[in-house]
Amino acid sequence: MGVSLRAVRDTDLPLFFAWMSDPESVRTAAFTSEDPADRHAFDAHWARVLADPSVVMRTVLEDGVVVGSAGAYGAPDDRQVTYWIDRELWGRGLATAALGALLDVVPERPLHARAAADNAGSRRVLEKCGFAVTGEDHGYAHARGEETDELLFTLPG
Repeated sequence: MGVSLRAVRDTDLPLFFAWMSDPESVRTAAFTSEDPADRHAFDAHWARVLADPSVVMRTVLEDGVVVGSAGAYGAPDDRQVTYWIDRELWGRGLATAALGALLDVVPERPLHARAAADNAGSRRVLEKCGFAVTGEDHGYAHARGEETDELLFTLPG
């Protein structure tokens, strides 16, 4: 499997939107935008993300084909990682490979991540990449329309 990262291109955004508005993917992620189907809000969000020099956002490729996104954002003392892989490709190790590649690009440590407590796939990805559960939280998950438990992860320095 040849997973690599490259800069996000405008032509990637329609794919990202399709994946990030997929109801099953959104429910699994839980903590998403208020309305994942709102293309205008999606475009505005990505315009801000791509214009922010402190954000490291990359397109994930498998053998040259776009399969997702991965990035890091936030203040230097609270950098968070994020990733999203096309649901049709879950379970193939792509998220783990993408996050591993991102960790080579983002030198700051510690790094942090969050995942819905019942999102076993994301928990496995984070733990395989060296993150450990360091706390718990509980908040409103727009994707589920309800309060949801969340795990907090840290990759130490």
